[in-house]
Amino acid sequence: MKRYVYINDNKLSPDIFCDNCVSNRKYTIFNFLPKNLWEQFGRFMNKYFLLIACLQLWPLITPVNPASTWGPLIFIFAVSASKEAWDDYNRYLSDKKANEKEVWVVRQGIKKHIQAQDIHVGNVVWLRENDEVPCDLVLIGTSDPQGVCYVETAALDGETDLKTRVIPSACSGIASDLLNKIKGVIECPSPDRDIRRFDANLRLFPPFIDNDLCSLTIKNTLLQSCYLRNTEWACGVAVYTGNETKLGMSKGVPEPKMTAVDAMIDKLTGAIFLFQLVVVLVLGTAGNVWKDTEARKKWYVRYPRDAPWYEFVVIPLRFELLCSIMIPISIKVSLDLVKSLYAKFIDWDEEMYDHETCTPAHATNTGISEDLGQIEYILTDKTGTLTENKMMFRRCCISGVFYGNDNGDALKDVELLHACTSNNTDVIRFLVVMTVCNTVIPLKSQDGSVSYKAQSQDEEALVHAAAQLQMVFFNRMGNILYINFNGAVIQYEILDILEFTSDRKRMSVVAKDCQSGNIVLLSKGADEAILPYACSGQQVRDYVEAVECYAQLGLRTLCLAWRELSEDEYREWSVLFKEANTSLVDREWRSAEVCQRLEHSLEVLGVAAIEDRLQEGVPETIDLLRKAGINFWMLTGDKQNTAIQIALSCNLISPEPKGQLLLINGRTEDEVARSLERVLLTMRISTSEPKDVAFVIDGWALEIALKHRRASFAELAVLSRTAVCCRVTPSQKAQLVEILKSCDYRTLAIGDGGNDVRMIQQADVGVGISGREGLQAARAADYSIGKFRFLKRLILVHGRYSYNRTAFLSQYSFYKSLLICFIQIFFSFISGVSGTSLFNSFSLMAYNVFYTSIPVMVNVLDKDLSVKTVMQHPQILFYCQAGRLLNPSTFAGWFGRSLFHALVVFIISIHVYADDKREMEELSMVALSGCIWLQAFVVTMETNSFTIYQHIAIWLNLAAFYIINFIVSALPLAGMYTIMFRVCRQPSYWFAMLLIVVSGMGPVLALKYFRYTYRSSAINVLQQAEYSRSRTSALANIEHPLRVVEKEVSPLSTPQSKSRASVYEPLLHDSPSAARRSLGSSTAFELFQSPSRLSSSYSRNCKNN
Repeated sequence: MKRYVYINDNKLSPDIFCDNCVSNRKYTIFNFLPKNLWEQFGRFMNKYFLLIACLQLWPLITPVNPASTWGPLIFIFAVSASKEAWDDYNRYLSDKKANEKEVWVVRQGIKKHIQAQDIHVGNVVWLRENDEVPCDLVLIGTSDPQGVCYVETAALDGETDLKTRVIPSACSGIASDLLNKIKGVIECPSPDRDIRRFDANLRLFPPFIDNDLCSLTIKNTLLQSCYLRNTEWACGVAVYTGNETKLGMSKGVPEPKMTAVDAMIDKLTGAIFLFQLVVVLVLGTAGNVWKDTEARKKWYVRYPRDAPWYEFVVIPLRFELLCSIMIPISIKVSLDLVKSLYAKFIDWDEEMYDHETCTPAHATNTGISEDLGQIEYILTDKTGTLTENKMMFRRCCISGVFYGNDNGDALKDVELLHACTSNNTDVIRFLVVMTVCNTVIPLKSQDGSVSYKAQSQDEEALVHAAAQLQMVFFNRMGNILYINFNGAVIQYEILDILEFTSDRKRMSVVAKDCQSGNIVLLSKGADEAILPYACSGQQVRDYVEAVECYAQLGLRTLCLAWRELSEDEYREWSVLFKEANTSLVDREWRSAEVCQRLEHSLEVLGVAAIEDRLQEGVPETIDLLRKAGINFWMLTGDKQNTAIQIALSCNLISPEPKGQLLLINGRTEDEVARSLERVLLTMRISTSEPKDVAFVIDGWALEIALKHRRASFAELAVLSRTAVCCRVTPSQKAQLVEILKSCDYRTLAIGDGGNDVRMIQQADVGVGISGREGLQAARAADYSIGKFRFLKRLILVHGRYSYNRTAFLSQYSFYKSLLICFIQIFFSFISGVSGTSLFNSFSLMAYNVFYTSIPVMVNVLDKDLSVKTVMQHPQILFYCQAGRLLNPSTFAGWFGRSLFHALVVFIISIHVYADDKREMEELSMVALSGCIWLQAFVVTMETNSFTIYQHIAIWLNLAAFYIINFIVSALPLAGMYTIMFRVCRQPSYWFAMLLIVVSGMGPVLALKYFRYTYRSSAINVLQQAEYSRSRTSALANIEHPLRVVEKEVSPLSTPQSKSRASVYEPLLHDSPSAARRSLGSSTAFELFQSPSRLSSSYSRNCKNN
């Protein structure tokens, strides 16, 4: 659909356009409560707990006071609602600040100062230097005589370099005092989110111009949230306002990412729910049977003879309410809280602070930190991610002559310098293309020096190199470029720009030499986009060899060409180009087709080679993460040979004889199919060999493989640890991530540019680098870092610790709920299976909210191993990748522990306090105290590194339990009057506590000792080494336990597709053989082997230890 915007005419502008009031709020004062409750009750667990709370309002069936469920439920909802309200309030303040900003707008031909929210579509808005653009504008005038202005778009796309914006040709020559009276209409598409495209037309009304149609592009716009720079003033017509701006349309809530831990918790919750239903049905049936048989014989049981028809569901519903605490009501809030702390730990990590750019690490997504510890595949961009994105012109080949081969720097090549000073025609034309064919903005400083602002680092490198070779681009006045060459000023007028696209892979400009009047086409681009279009008869063999030679050195290559045009040819083509650019439908496609008509019969001038150095620490980071069992795929738009050389230099692939590189090439479906089958066959054979095998595929073959051989390529992805994909597009990057995710792998995508955003958002974890290409990738990512080398700490330290802590917290939450629930079930066996609760309502509510939650929260500080040890032995990440700390097997251990501890607490409490002189409240307090004591010791035993905060949380919480109950026991109306005072005065109470702790913890400690002594995992061995004062002597004993681990694991390696198998080890939550992933035919990795052995012993299954 189209919209017609009438300039400076409120009567003709339709009222259907929204005003410029920006609103990013999710709620209002009136809809907050119902909308927030609706969202919270959209979760299954919340619906379940609401149902339980409502059932407890039925006095006939509730075994406890409804407050025991309503209290925690309201508390949890209040916490979640408060967080949402605070976030929405901050959004409101931000909106208020933007809406009330003062701007200059033309009303009835007069400039007026109004608030930004009062701008309407069609208004003429005036901006001054450094002003923020309040809405999307079509530029109609600037302070520059050529109609040029400069904008900073960092807030929109994250790119920090200034961009040029120009007024439409129809507005050229209009005086600034007439801009307030301008009339016309803009035909533009309906609002969309594409910030790189604006296909519209402008028609001014007389007397300004006689209804001439003028095309508009994104270069004629100023988009909301950009800043006007280096320009005194500018004015434009509002075309999109409020939430209909391109920025407003781009905003949205990203789809939430579910971590592997969250998925496992959901499965375990479902299993517990089914177990609960079975328990309810069995006990409910038993209760009804006992009531109809034995209960009638007891004189003290007074069941009515004429019961209502629904009496048979009363006891089952009582047990449903009694067993509802099997699913911990606070687990969601607890996990959200600790995950927020994990994210803060990343933000506060000074080791991940980039001092060069003053960039700290930042966690945008606070809910997926544990997924960092389970990453199996990393898909990385090359330029700006592995490399510095600081382009340096190194070598070139001009007219078959190679420059820079001797000293590695063409700028210091004597022959090239001599050619420049002697006005060599071929060299001069080569330098002209380097200088003119770009969108670089020269900036003059006060001392007269010239600096450059460029959207592309390649362009900046070429212009810098040309300046060092005496062709200095020093000024741009509108479409006129001023160049100083050997003291003489040369002027070129830019007639048209044929912009670079990922499909064309080249950029061209049509320029006019102002001295001679000649019109030339200047082109630069990839070799496959330039060399095939060389004029007939020109020999390009030297250039092909140059491209291959430079690619072998890991240099980026650009081919430069030009063609002289006649005025008639240009005039005829210009008409077609203008028609294509004024089309509102398929403008980009039509423009590309017209460009193709001009970009042929090119005279290839030469090849430029640009160096992009690796970032510091990249090879070491990749090597460390590969030792951790993480597979790497490099996705780049560079040539195949360049990509291979970079992969070799950064340890991504190994050279012969340790490594083997397999190429997948082809231009047809049959060629690609044969190549793919050959590589697959080699991969299947080589999985049993200790060799680093990687495959390389280009974008053309990849497109065919993804379209016609997707299953075979997916199999290849499963078998390969390393891949280099070159000449790939942004959409292909996202497709590769999707393929690996479909194979049930946890993926991490890392990049630094806007072309990496789709890949980053598609991956399970997205990491953006705040680089020279801007912040677009960093803003779209879950995590942002300053340099690639920080990735190892993000994964091995923060990811691993987060996974370990979350695994313990989630299973402990189920353990404490199951413990109290099993005691209730055991009590029903001595209470006529009636569904009576042993514990009062206050105790149950405090148990869930206070007594058992605080100690485990400080688990966020626990570290099973020091950071130094983790970085020295990255192989221990295998345990996290395999999910060995949280899976059905480890959960069975916690389930068994809760059952065992419930038996201990119940049996001891009954035998010590179940006599005629004791009250039921005393028995309840003894059992509750036993649970609290046991959990204090459980948390203590499972804590690996103690700090003062953990001691305070554990033991002060235990003391707080007694203080709270002493206070409640002093209140006559609390239902526990004097209970705590009485039981604490009895020696049998303290004897029962001692007996519960010894009986409950003794077997667990014995199993733990047995495991540490006779079945030590690699983590246990490292812990023992850390605890030992003599680290050297302790590490000397690692060899034997590791051989035992390898012996146990090796038989489980199977040549099957990825699967998970569990090995049950009761009561050991961190069992090294609790869960296992197998993939491909492999032999187990031996932990802590030497780097040389590791590099030569590639195993497809990096989980089998």
